[in-house]
Amino acid sequence: MSSGPAVRVDGVVVRYGDAPAVQGVDLEVAAGETVALLGPSGSGKTTLLYAIAGFLPLSGGEIYLDEALVSSPTVSTPPEQRPVAMVFQHYGLWPHMDALDTVAYPLRRAGEGRGPARARAAELLEQMRIGHLAARRPAELSGGEQQRVGLARALARRPAIYLLDEPTAHLDTVLKADLQAELATRVHADGAAAIHATHDVEEALAVADRVVLMRDGEVVQVAPPGTVYAEPADDWAARLTGPASFVEGDIGATGAAGPGRYLVRPDWVRFGGSRPATVADVRFRGTHTDYRLHTELGVILLREPGPPRFAVEAAVDYTVERVWRMGDAR
Repeated sequence: MSSGPAVRVDGVVVRYGDAPAVQGVDLEVAAGETVALLGPSGSGKTTLLYAIAGFLPLSGGEIYLDEALVSSPTVSTPPEQRPVAMVFQHYGLWPHMDALDTVAYPLRRAGEGRGPARARAAELLEQMRIGHLAARRPAELSGGEQQRVGLARALARRPAIYLLDEPTAHLDTVLKADLQAELATRVHADGAAAIHATHDVEEALAVADRVVLMRDGEVVQVAPPGTVYAEPADDWAARLTGPASFVEGDIGATGAAGPGRYLVRPDWVRFGGSRPATVADVRFRGTHTDYRLHTELGVILLREPGPPRFAVEAAVDYTVERVWRMGDAR
């Protein structure tokens, strides 16, 4: 087995006509590692996935899979010859094939007999909670059911690299969490690499060992989930990765070194202390309550577990326990 990265992207450029969709991206993904590409629509994350899969040609740079060059402006290994399994946002299922045979197909291509392949496919469909739909074709399945068939097909192949394009976008909250856990377990158990493109911040932070923030085809920041949340590279990165308040002044919180411009996350603030504020808005979210406070530093969001304790216009005291000085990202 190769000792190098499972995926290496060096200075990759992808253009649609004259417009660059990905511009000079560098990235390495190790075997057993999950990397999330996080960004809004049009940021280049799906384009980068498709380039790695071999569906899009490169205008510049190189892509290596298991240290073998598979893409450059003059080299393009066909997708079917790359050690990857792709889960498409729009399913990519064959209309003539039922769910069982769809999932069994990569196993049959790998040389398994019809019986064992179909038995394994049935197990995977049960894990996806759609075993009872094994005989149905795509036109007879809902969008969420089709997405689960696509996930099962990717899991069946046991590739060296998973490429996941919004793989849980059409699933309900409970099933989404279950499949995120299943994917994470399988990737680590197989020693595979995974690149997971999503616009869902909670999903990116939950599934990834590292998060790649993308904007306008470029990489803004690469860091573990806790770092991109707590130490974002700029205002855009801060807002992308969670609720954010920005204040200026001598905030007097742990980690603050005098006057400056600081990021304050809602979970870094608590009620009680020496700073006065007025409650401007209250939003109960089920597991927690969000408050918008008017303070001498500006508007600050505060989050605490449980139902609301204060009403709008209440006079309260608060403490900022942690901040991040903007411009200090590393």
